[in-house]
Amino acid sequence: MTQTKWWHNEVIYQVYPRSFQDSNGDGIGDLQGIISRLDYLQDLGVTMIWLSPIFKSPMVDMGYDISDYQDIDPQFGTMADFDELLAETKRRGIKIILDLVVNHTSDQHDWFQQALADPTSKYHDYYIFKTTADGKEPNNWRGIFGGSTWTAVPNEPGTYFFHTFAPEQPELNWENPALRREIYDMINWWLEKGIAGWRVDAITHLKKDLDWASIEADGDDGLANVIKKGQNRPGIDDFLLELKQETFDKYGAFTIGEAYGVPDEDLAKYIGDDGYFSTIFDFSYMNIDVRDVNDWYLGQANWTTADLKRALFHAQDQALSVDAYLATVLENHDQPRVLSKLVSDPQWQTPQAAKALATMYFLLRGVPLIYQGQEIGMKNFHRQSMAEFNDVSSLDNYRMAIAAGFSEEQALASVNAKSRDNARVPMQWDDSQTVGFTTGTPWLKIGDDRAGISVAEEINADDSTLTFYRDLVALRQNERFHDLFVAGDLIEVSDVADDVVAFDRVLGDETVHVRVNLGTQTQSVAGTLTDLILTNSELTVSDDVITLAPYQAVVYR
Repeated sequence: MTQTKWWHNEVIYQVYPRSFQDSNGDGIGDLQGIISRLDYLQDLGVTMIWLSPIFKSPMVDMGYDISDYQDIDPQFGTMADFDELLAETKRRGIKIILDLVVNHTSDQHDWFQQALADPTSKYHDYYIFKTTADGKEPNNWRGIFGGSTWTAVPNEPGTYFFHTFAPEQPELNWENPALRREIYDMINWWLEKGIAGWRVDAITHLKKDLDWASIEADGDDGLANVIKKGQNRPGIDDFLLELKQETFDKYGAFTIGEAYGVPDEDLAKYIGDDGYFSTIFDFSYMNIDVRDVNDWYLGQANWTTADLKRALFHAQDQALSVDAYLATVLENHDQPRVLSKLVSDPQWQTPQAAKALATMYFLLRGVPLIYQGQEIGMKNFHRQSMAEFNDVSSLDNYRMAIAAGFSEEQALASVNAKSRDNARVPMQWDDSQTVGFTTGTPWLKIGDDRAGISVAEEINADDSTLTFYRDLVALRQNERFHDLFVAGDLIEVSDVADDVVAFDRVLGDETVHVRVNLGTQTQSVAGTLTDLILTNSELTVSDDVITLAPYQAVVYR
């Protein structure tokens, strides 16, 4: 049995504040709206809330471009509102973690504005500026949102600033100790305020290859993906260790790293006993739906359940090998809705399928996260034109698709399938025109595939997706099974059909079997059902064989 830590017991719910609940009719979710829904979250059984950025921001990248780390954006409320939220969550036994975005700031941050105003100021070295003799960009690196990673500095011919993401998100210079000290002081200020920890954004980008050299182009634009020179680079360990020692360790804080691309051999450094973070997200299968995660405009991938299983169980095996816990996840603010992503045929995008997917991930070894709306089975929308999108990544991928020769119809189809806006439409509280989210006009158009999918319609229905999620949370927290699901080993069961995800959770003499059919054909699995714990539909069992209908899940002893 693994020695557990306090955060191993948590069930985390991600709130995207802009789209969760509007309290004042301006069409934008806010802190008072979150406060008004805390009883709902408590009844669901979650023990921790992760808030996507609520800091002051011009919202080019929906809050991931921060202009003031220690102020609340007015559209969300005030610091007094946040203090009230913190007090109300604590009263209910719920913790709060915030989004730590310290790879970059907004170009409207005072530091960057002062750097532009005076190249001799200390703030100039808080960012990455380069001046070239020929006046051209310093290299051929391509940003994650497309285009060069370099933007010309106004009134300084031949000088450029660096950004991995949008030009409005200039990169912080982590090579500068003074900058790092400012960041640590800010982090500790929030921890002193009483938050439980952080979700750490884009953290594997902090270190760049300091030769700043061009590399072989990988696209028709003559550019090369910045990830090759600016993700998981040698030397990043020094930054992450110092960050941990100067902040998280001092407060016993819980941290989740958004750590794309961490190789297996480095996993212990990130989330082992002395790892940089408490956990990192299991992104092993999050982008299984696209051909290229960096250039997803290239379209959908042909994947199978067998591919998904290989990714899922490999990640589980690697975490277990270093006695670490992953943060298990189906959805977040950067991904389309899982029911639309992992169930390609709309006729099968049903509550039964939503429950099957929930069972597949929630009972893995790790700390489970639920993204708002996931627990009611929200689906992707279908937009008719690019004018209906807000997400900067979607707009950039559409432009890249057109530039690469795709038709407008093909480009729009790719964006509809993968756009981050799919997860950012307002939370569906009821079946009214504005889904109980606002009395005004929602900032983003309501989803158009939502019949029967809302909290009001599901909360008292025994067979709803929401009720099933409540049952999953209760099962994990049940005294009888808690230690097994939190600390038990996970063993893959491989002698099943390709479309069946099967694993056992084992602790001492206790074993619980999890079997999930993610296909559209009935499948059979060997098993003697002594004690049925949970299923998402009526089960057929005979002669030591369990018959699983399409998208049926069963948990049993």
